[in-house]
Amino acid sequence: MKQRIKEYSLGLGLDDVGFASVAGYHSPQGPEIETLFPGARSIVVGCVREMSHVESPNPQLAMNGRLDVQEFARGINYKLSRFIENECGGRAMSVPLSYPLNLDPAQTRTVADILLRHAAVAAGLGAFGRNNLVLHPRLGARVLFLAVLTDLAIEPDEPVKENPCTGCNICVETCPSRALDVEGQTDFMKCIMASQPYGLPKNVMYWLQWAGRTPDEQKKMVLSKDFFMMYQAGFIGFQYFCYKCYAGCPVGRE
Repeated sequence: MKQRIKEYSLGLGLDDVGFASVAGYHSPQGPEIETLFPGARSIVVGCVREMSHVESPNPQLAMNGRLDVQEFARGINYKLSRFIENECGGRAMSVPLSYPLNLDPAQTRTVADILLRHAAVAAGLGAFGRNNLVLHPRLGARVLFLAVLTDLAIEPDEPVKENPCTGCNICVETCPSRALDVEGQTDFMKCIMASQPYGLPKNVMYWLQWAGRTPDEQKKMVLSKDFFMMYQAGFIGFQYFCYKCYAGCPVGRE
């Protein structure tokens, strides 16, 4: 069963695939998987390589590449879920690649229902690097993960034996917002202000300012670049402008 699923997954175009048991998945902030999918026993985790778009100084080209990867991975997620249900006799549930997620103003930061980085580590696809991303032994930091939950009992893979991170600190030194200065932590607000300059914090501040302005000032605000970029981000989703922690990491690159 495990080999059938692995061969099918790789045939869809995944760069790597790993398997974790639900019992072996541990996320300090996320909910227990059993509360999301009663009866779930295994996690199939796929790995998709990012292309060279992460190196582009043009945010439109860089984000377009990310959207391509996300669309490709979402298609695999659904096909893999169908394969498990139709061909393997199990129940399957795909995990959101990036969104939707629960956005609650009462929370200081958003936490995914199932954290793909922790699932990837549990499935033997890598280990956390200094940039707090999961580094794949062969592909490095330039990867996105996808996952499918199933009630099938699948033998989990072993964790990676050696952490691929070299400790070079390039990610720390090139982070424009100094969000990685404290080892083992990512300052969420510092990161999001640089990586998503037209995201939710920008929206909140923009409309709070708009409410207190005169009609003429409000008109200028609506005709500003900030408004137009927020409009675009509103239907794209999370629109990233910074990939330095991906692009600068030397692991997996010749």
